[in-house]
Amino acid sequence: MGRNSGRKKSGFKSKGNKPTDLEHLKLKLTQFFDNNFGEDFAEKQLIKKLILRDAATKKLLSPALQELVDEGRISRNPRNHYSSASDPEFVIGEVDFVNARFAFVIPNNHEKKEDDIMVKEADLKSALDGDKVRVMILPKKGRGNRREGKVLEILERSRDEFVGRIEISPRFAFVVPDFKKMHHDIFVKKSDLAGAQHNQKVVVKLTDWSEGDKSPTGKIIHVLGKAGDHEVEIHSIMAEFGLPFDYPEEIEAEAETIPDTISEAEIKRRKDFRDIDTFTIDPADAKDFDDAISFRYLENGNMEIGVHIADVTHYVTPKTLMEKEAYDRATSVYLVDRTIPMLPERLSNGLCSLRPNEDKLTFSCVFEITDQAEVKDFWIGRTVIHSNRRFSYEEAQENMDSESGDYAKDLLKINSLAKLLRKERFKKGAINFETVEVKFQLNESGTPVGLIIKERKDVHKLIEEFMLLANKTVATYIFNKNKGKSTFIYRVHDYPDLEKLATFANFATKFGHEVKVTDEKKVSNSLNKLMEEIVGKPEQNILEQLAIRTMAKAKYTTEPKLHFGLAFDHYTHFTSPIRRYPDMMVHRLLQHYLDGGKPPETQAWEEKCLHSSEREKRAADAERASIKYKQVEYMKLAEDKDYAGIVTGVTEWGVYVEISETKCEGMVKVQDLKDDYYDFDDKNMRLIGSKNKRMITLGDKVQVRVTRTDIDRRTIDLEFASNDK
Repeated sequence: MGRNSGRKKSGFKSKGNKPTDLEHLKLKLTQFFDNNFGEDFAEKQLIKKLILRDAATKKLLSPALQELVDEGRISRNPRNHYSSASDPEFVIGEVDFVNARFAFVIPNNHEKKEDDIMVKEADLKSALDGDKVRVMILPKKGRGNRREGKVLEILERSRDEFVGRIEISPRFAFVVPDFKKMHHDIFVKKSDLAGAQHNQKVVVKLTDWSEGDKSPTGKIIHVLGKAGDHEVEIHSIMAEFGLPFDYPEEIEAEAETIPDTISEAEIKRRKDFRDIDTFTIDPADAKDFDDAISFRYLENGNMEIGVHIADVTHYVTPKTLMEKEAYDRATSVYLVDRTIPMLPERLSNGLCSLRPNEDKLTFSCVFEITDQAEVKDFWIGRTVIHSNRRFSYEEAQENMDSESGDYAKDLLKINSLAKLLRKERFKKGAINFETVEVKFQLNESGTPVGLIIKERKDVHKLIEEFMLLANKTVATYIFNKNKGKSTFIYRVHDYPDLEKLATFANFATKFGHEVKVTDEKKVSNSLNKLMEEIVGKPEQNILEQLAIRTMAKAKYTTEPKLHFGLAFDHYTHFTSPIRRYPDMMVHRLLQHYLDGGKPPETQAWEEKCLHSSEREKRAADAERASIKYKQVEYMKLAEDKDYAGIVTGVTEWGVYVEISETKCEGMVKVQDLKDDYYDFDDKNMRLIGSKNKRMITLGDKVQVRVTRTDIDRRTIDLEFASNDK
């Protein structure tokens, strides 16, 4: 039942065929040494390994070896052992198991994709996706530049638990993993089923994988339930990514011990903003309000705008259970139907949430701003506020559009300042990524019954602009205090890879758009021009997504580098401590410096940054998986309909198509293209029919229909709906 059974053993087996001459034997020796690169052998070992049985062939072995040594094709050491001519190169890296036939090992600190090492499945030594391994580089064969290698040692397993569907037969069972990059089914003894029934979703833990075994062995540690059930599938995603299902009782108990009243002594230690008009603007279904905006008009004609952020670190203190749990989670995770919070509900939706008509403790960045949106002065410190109004985005936008209702005049004034701040940002090179966001409408059982394309309106941009201003101001303030030598948490975003940008620019031309990437200084302007051109067009979503993929990944670090996408010299995350641990770190360090503290040792904070970045990626992957699950479920309901789509990817095994109406992506398998045999042109990322010369390339507009959906693997199989492709 294993999808990837059997392992080829290295070496030559003659099966009784006798080499007839010296050259034939030399060829066999060369192949043998290539397959056993890095190992050395005595003549007696070679006779046994190559199964040389007759005396005539054995007599040829010494002269054949000598000639290969003379030709520089193999080496002989002082012990008269023979090996490949060059010393092997060893690399440590992470496995990217792209398909069942081979994987890539990405070396530590690699810079270019060409540095990746291809390893055939037979040479992986049971390494799995994400494992840290030691690889030996093999001699180059042929003309290609791609390096190949073989795994010598698994240094660290990335995971030993997998979610999947169990298949039970009379004598044994297998778990078919959901994870696309796990290409082996997992054997389970009947005694290790833990009560699981055929076709249920389970969590299996690997227990053994002896060399030569077709599949790893595992045992069931958790039965999730019936495959296809909404709750089971969401729990499967949570288990797949190691997300917590609930809070330990002791942490909930610790949260309950925190007083819900604010003492007068605490208020006196803070700047009091309770008499200043303050409001929050959040999604209609939000319960955790991280940020609030206060405003007042100054006598000099300027405006004071306060950005007030929940003071989480007042409640979550070091060395507590809650602190350890917040650090471990590092971020809230937003799946399609639920939030997995970083903090217990008593804090996230209660004590820390800036709810209306309640006194709340905050950490604030307060600006004096002119009518031209020039920041004349700012103040940073701990405060107490009292929100007068809780707006949903829709309510605030309605008041702005109608110029009536609560705070309408003030919202319009603040919005005019936000627009000027935004304009200045773009003028300095910020990139305007207005990505299309799709939200599913779910019924009571969790089944998707519709989808909504979410719009970003002025009110969303208003809040975003002042959060960006606060984050930039805090980062710049700390950097300037000690010329960047003070340990701090920065959010950095490096320059994009020009080679990736060139590939993207080539793709954009297929839609008639030009992107100039030769001059690094003009990249942002060119990308912004493109983003304006594609608004409302069918290619908008795919070009936005591809443009984002060409960018470097933003990360947390103690190094005060720039944020390319925002065009800020220094940037941090200060504004969402209820849902992000790095913001809590920023608050702690910021207060430490405001109190006159000296810079702490950097390494421990850098390790926390690395952990936070990894947890952020885990959350994003889980969120994408939950969306993909609902996309597959939604498209299952529409298998008898033709859809317009755009080709978003071309590989040797299939054509990826994004359906324009639903923004769901599926694949047309090459093996299902019956009208011709198609060759893959990897240089130009296209398929070419060998007889009809028909081309399928990135950006093609096509008609497709759904042929199959797989909830377990979260995949959508498509076919072209006409003979045009």
